[in-house]
Amino acid sequence: MQHLYVVEPATDTGGGLVRIRLEISYDGTALHGWARQPGLRTVQGEVELGLATVLRHDVDLTVAGRTDAGVHATGQVAHADLPAELFAEHQTRLLRRLRGVLPPDIAVTGAYVVPPEFDARFAALARHYVYRLTDADSGPPPLRRADTAAWSRRLQVPDMRVAAALLLGQQDFAAFCRRREGATTIRTLLDLDVTRDGDLIEIRASADAFCHSMVRSLVGALIAVGEGRRPAGWPASLLTLTARANDVPVAPAGGLTLVRVDYPADEDLGARALVTRAKRS
Repeated sequence: MQHLYVVEPATDTGGGLVRIRLEISYDGTALHGWARQPGLRTVQGEVELGLATVLRHDVDLTVAGRTDAGVHATGQVAHADLPAELFAEHQTRLLRRLRGVLPPDIAVTGAYVVPPEFDARFAALARHYVYRLTDADSGPPPLRRADTAAWSRRLQVPDMRVAAALLLGQQDFAAFCRRREGATTIRTLLDLDVTRDGDLIEIRASADAFCHSMVRSLVGALIAVGEGRRPAGWPASLLTLTARANDVPVAPAGGLTLVRVDYPADEDLGARALVTRAKRS
């Protein structure tokens, strides 16, 4: 669904600041994930540097979801608080100027004022990912080689779809997550479906949030079913575990793309952030 945004007068977040929503796309092939890391190219590091270069002002980004090294995005969302006068001065030419300073594998495609209650991370309703792979003998099409993983065995998509349906709903996905200290592994999986178009297979996953490596682990489990190495009920049987399952393969990063993040209407942003923060505590 396309969203149309109307530019309204800036709403002060306090101290003369306005909250800016940024929409970001990137080819993650040569990037070490979202989060800044000393000495490594990351999306956050490059975008914050680009913004600081253009605005002559330090910027600290909060992101909807941290992507791992090699993972792509066409619909990543972040926010930052900037001086209102500074953003007003640069707004009309900000995207063009960022294009001139960012590396070619990263693009900021939108930047506009949002209510101060907007929080890219905690106000999100759902994140949507697509995993692309091909089981063609020739591998992925050359123009899609960056975002489409090659698979050497023919996959049975009907069996994968059965397995995917059994994973839906609110579950403890500990078996599919790399645990982070203090973080819950309970998630609501809203959609998980597998489709084939010729030699191209797409796995679409949507959830209120995903824990570390969850999407690629779900994909890996479904591929094991598609290859016939595991029965269709195997991935769902792992939901009883309280720690990561060592026999769940993690699919290659290059096939995964974050395509969209959903948010509520402006008047519901603050309430949504409160609910999410309470759920994650």
